[in-house]
Amino acid sequence: MNSVSPSAAQYVGSGMYHDEPDGRRIPSTSAQVLEPRSHFGHGFLADGHREGSGEPDEVDRLKLRLMSAWNNVKYGWSVKTKTVFSKSSPLFLMGQSYQLNTEAEVERFRLAFGSRVWLTYRKEFPQLEGSSLTSDCGWGCMLRSGQMLLAQGLMVHFLPSDWRWPDCPQLTDVDFEVLRPRSPSRSSGISIPSFSSSWSSTVNQKQPAGVSAAADGLRRAPSLREPPVGREPQAEELHRRLVSWFGDQPAAPFGVHRLVELGKESGKRAGDWYGPSLVAHILRKAVDRSLEVPNLCVYVAQDCTVYTEDVKRLCDQSVSDSSSSSRSGWKSVIILVPVRLGGETLNPSYIECVKNILRLSSCIGIIGGKPKHSLFFIGFQDEQLLYLDPHYCQPVVDVTHGSFSLESFHCNSPRKMNFNRMDPSCTIGFYARSKKDFESLCSAVSVAVSSKERYPIFTFVEGRGQDYGLEGYSGGSTDTPTHIIPPGKLNLNKKRGSAEEFVFL
Repeated sequence: MNSVSPSAAQYVGSGMYHDEPDGRRIPSTSAQVLEPRSHFGHGFLADGHREGSGEPDEVDRLKLRLMSAWNNVKYGWSVKTKTVFSKSSPLFLMGQSYQLNTEAEVERFRLAFGSRVWLTYRKEFPQLEGSSLTSDCGWGCMLRSGQMLLAQGLMVHFLPSDWRWPDCPQLTDVDFEVLRPRSPSRSSGISIPSFSSSWSSTVNQKQPAGVSAAADGLRRAPSLREPPVGREPQAEELHRRLVSWFGDQPAAPFGVHRLVELGKESGKRAGDWYGPSLVAHILRKAVDRSLEVPNLCVYVAQDCTVYTEDVKRLCDQSVSDSSSSSRSGWKSVIILVPVRLGGETLNPSYIECVKNILRLSSCIGIIGGKPKHSLFFIGFQDEQLLYLDPHYCQPVVDVTHGSFSLESFHCNSPRKMNFNRMDPSCTIGFYARSKKDFESLCSAVSVAVSSKERYPIFTFVEGRGQDYGLEGYSGGSTDTPTHIIPPGKLNLNKKRGSAEEFVFL
């Protein structure tokens, strides 16, 4: 049993960063990927560690001890605030709709929410190379949000679409209107049965059958309750293996150690500020260089444009693999689209587009957050976003042990916030298993982001994009881009700094 129980892991309110006098930090221009103007926090130890040094000196050790003590207090408090869910409005979570007017629907939502992989700050993990840091408290929240988005993509890739974790925790600090007490004798909330835990040590990496291409369209609320959750040994093993890939160990392919190492190629160090666009490129590199997911690739959009020819060339193994021994076929793809939805604040005109995107089953979430506070958005209800928050510091879990506890990697306390608090800088993620799924995704997403009044927040166009000098950039090419702005929309790009118009990256 892990020493930290998610039932006590509640979210912290505001003030998660140490502020500069101007309230933000602008990344160095030497980085290969330049972040747009953003309100997210920054690293507080960027100058407190010695790049390339061996052991930290006494001053660094003292700083680290003081900062660790402060973070344990700052990110360890429990905040007992209830999240209220409406029974009259549908709630969308990862493309599925939930009408929370019956206990059966609440149970469906509990299983779906509790099955998402939750990745938070950790402490006491092996020291990050080139620094004295043994925790990512206060600076690694965007990396954690990116990890959660990638974890969701891998869950869709490896596990059946209807998979649910049998040991989902009971929901805490929530208020479902349908279950409110009608008399003092009736207790609030819903009693949810617990499940026993079991795990087989033998891992079979056989990939489950593909999902239908129709899953990339808008999905309506199911009329029947999903089948009861049972134990499927293969799925349980894949789930455990997937979580271990995000462990806080240097060898973990998608752990914070590997992501920080890849960030150095863009001029970043442990403790520095990471934005959603930079994290998208770090995730692309991590997947590209891993041996665990050979049939999956990541494409990062250029200038809010997904070039379909670039995606097809990336996914078609007969074209992308030069060796004669490579097998033909189509790689599944995660598409990441960095966007900015306004100037200093979110432009309300884009709220409906964000809702439409989160209704898609092909959407695997949005990494972004609110000013100085990165979050992973996974759904919405009415005018509020549903999210997972990485701002809770937990002890490191040794994922090298086959029976490590999964408890702290799943959240039991759903949280919501108003759309108007959303930071405009974010990265949207999609997943397509096959070529047919990708074509369906293009059609469904194009409809979701279309607007009669203004230019879409991003577009899918045929052809190939330009190479902007990013090393190993997804789909990079020297061909002239074929992105054509529709007639009558040419004047929209003139107000780049205005919150009333879309700001291109």
